[in-house]
Amino acid sequence: MTTKLTARRFRTRPSQPAQGDHPVSQVPPEELFPEADDGLGAGVNRRQENTAATDHRITAEEIAAVEGEGLTGRQLRLARRIAAKQNIQASSDVAAVVLLRRAGIDPFQRASLMDLVVSSRQGEAEAPTNLPQRIQPIQVPSTEQRARDSHLNDLREIQRDIARRRRRKLTLLFARLAFFVLLPTIIAGYYFYNIATPLYSAKSEFVIQQSENPTTSGGLGGMVSGPSLSALQDSIAVQGYLQSREAMTRLNEDLGFREHFSAPSIDVLQRLPADATMEDVYNVYEKNVKISFDPTEGIMKMEVIAEDSPTAVAFSEALIGYAEEQVDQLTARMREDQMAGALQGYQDAEAAVLRAQMNLVDLQERFSIISSDVEVNLITSQLAELNSQLMQDRLSLAQIEANPQPNEARMQPLRERIARLQEQAQSLRAQLTNSANGDDSLARLQAQLAVAQADVETRQAMLAQSLQAMETARVEAARQTRYLSRSVNPVVSDAPVYPRAFENTLVSLLVFLGIYLMISMTVAILREQVSS
Repeated sequence: MTTKLTARRFRTRPSQPAQGDHPVSQVPPEELFPEADDGLGAGVNRRQENTAATDHRITAEEIAAVEGEGLTGRQLRLARRIAAKQNIQASSDVAAVVLLRRAGIDPFQRASLMDLVVSSRQGEAEAPTNLPQRIQPIQVPSTEQRARDSHLNDLREIQRDIARRRRRKLTLLFARLAFFVLLPTIIAGYYFYNIATPLYSAKSEFVIQQSENPTTSGGLGGMVSGPSLSALQDSIAVQGYLQSREAMTRLNEDLGFREHFSAPSIDVLQRLPADATMEDVYNVYEKNVKISFDPTEGIMKMEVIAEDSPTAVAFSEALIGYAEEQVDQLTARMREDQMAGALQGYQDAEAAVLRAQMNLVDLQERFSIISSDVEVNLITSQLAELNSQLMQDRLSLAQIEANPQPNEARMQPLRERIARLQEQAQSLRAQLTNSANGDDSLARLQAQLAVAQADVETRQAMLAQSLQAMETARVEAARQTRYLSRSVNPVVSDAPVYPRAFENTLVSLLVFLGIYLMISMTVAILREQVSS
């Protein structure tokens, strides 16, 4: 029973292609629906009889003998493969065993199996051998498969529609860029390369300096010090003046700035119209006179642009002259005020000293005293001498009076002398404290002379200070003097500098592109706001 089932399972058709080589519809109907088996081996017997009938060389006894051996399905498949290797056409696995044994080949020996393995490795690149294949039934697509296929078709259609929309949007985008960006850039480039008037440039550099104090400018600090704050302020002031309407008016009056840029040789976009206002002229002046200032080095750089190089140099020289005049005017008033104030203070101090000295001289002449200290010392010395004599006479008188019988003749002169000495001392004291004959006392006279002398000394000290202040003001005024030093002089150039066609064209492209992007973003934002 096992042999019959094995033979039924591995029933083959001659020249059957490998599985997947032919569609299911090409399988013969008799193979799609094989004969029914009753489960007792009748169907197997009928197929074996048909196989025997097909191959007239194989008898039923040989087939029965092979089936009686109880070969497994693996052994039968090996026999079929060995027969195919030996080019032996067999209608079944059992027939392949019979035909191999007739040819003197035992399919179950080890040598035959090794030959089969070697031949299979060598024939990997050859055409596949017709082997028994499992017959697959006809596959009918299920509902899920059909829904999946329909969904995939819809997705493909959506992708194709999205691709069409993207191509259309890209085309519109390139068209807008060409119209709003590329075309204006081409027009601007054509103007810069073919229409714009060539302009010449005259560059110059100058610095505003001041005289340094010799006491502070020396040493290492003077070598590493940068521009002072006052010089920076003056440089900024000069820069503002050169960029002002006043400088433009002076340049127009002196060298005809307006007539130069109104010439017919200049292109229409850069030319000043005949009825141009002063504001229009000033706009052209700002565009063609460029001044920059470097605060770290204190250097001012000026570039003047004109139609021809000599005119540009003349404009630059005139503006530098205006700057020099402005530098002188910035500190002239300060220097004049400083010197005037110091000189006036010195003159006032000198006049006060003269008045104090004259007052002292008048007091000395009126009291006939050169110095009150000398008079006081003289009177004091006289009083001391009188007091000494008075003390001696009093001692002498007291000694005489101490006698039991004093001599009156000797005592009387001593009393008279003591009285005169006292009167003289009292007169000297009166000169020191009391007024005599309507004149001031010596004490008052001494006080007046001391005040007059102190006033003279004070005025002399003030005069010395005024003199020092005047000298300081003179030094400061000299230090406040500004000088405009040129580091680079304007020279005549032999080639025009403007317009810079490539740079200007590139800038125009960037400007137009930026404007387009801003407008596009604004429109997109407004559209989103409206749609929401």
